[in-house]
Amino acid sequence: MGDDYSNVSIAPCKYEYLDHTADVQLHAWGDSLKEAFEQCGMAMFGYMTELDSVEIEDVHEIEATGDDLEGLLYHFLDELLFLFSCEPNIICKKVEIVTFDVDGAEMKIKCKCYGEEFLIGKHPQGTEVKAITYSAMQIIDDADKHEVYVIIDI
Repeated sequence: MGDDYSNVSIAPCKYEYLDHTADVQLHAWGDSLKEAFEQCGMAMFGYMTELDSVEIEDVHEIEATGDDLEGLLYHFLDELLFLFSCEPNIICKKVEIVTFDVDGAEMKIKCKCYGEEFLIGKHPQGTEVKAITYSAMQIIDDADKHEVYVIIDI
């Protein structure tokens, strides 16, 4: 037989849920979808520091794959964020996609990231980006319009 819990009282509710602004939406565009993706990566780095303070001292390569355009954009930005988050904390002044394959079953990006190690004192500290989200992600790829919208968690 189980214990009798009938005399356990429930405390009155003394909490609530408050709205909290913890994200920012990036909106980027270009003459092609590839350029819109590149610009979105630059927008994220620009949110972390003033890009004018960044010098090109090194190049790093990243790759990202996705089953659809949203997944590809998410993984692309996530790889860029990972580049910044791991030692030696690379901040990029230029993001150049050298392979932009969106026609196959598995979409793929190969990208060269030009920049240097992020150093407090040299680079003004912007806002820390904690994560990329799929929330309200939008990709527009028309004949005359190539835009992306991504919400990042800050």
